[in-house]
Amino acid sequence: MDEGIQDRILRRRSVLERTGFSASTLYRKIEAGTFPRQVRISERCSGWRESAVKAWIDGLHED
Repeated sequence: MDEGIQDRILRRRSVLERTGFSASTLYRKIEAGTFPRQVRISERCSGWRESAVKAWIDGLHED
């Protein structure tokens, strides 16, 4: 990640749009350890680091 650029937090809807997953597939991949885990934003809110999701997507193209 470039210095000076903040890492955005993506909510579930954005992650699903970027990956094309259903919610159940997303959580199944998290449990299997094949997709990045969420980070807690507040007591009842969590999201994914944009850099982690982008790195995961970029990793798909390397195979």
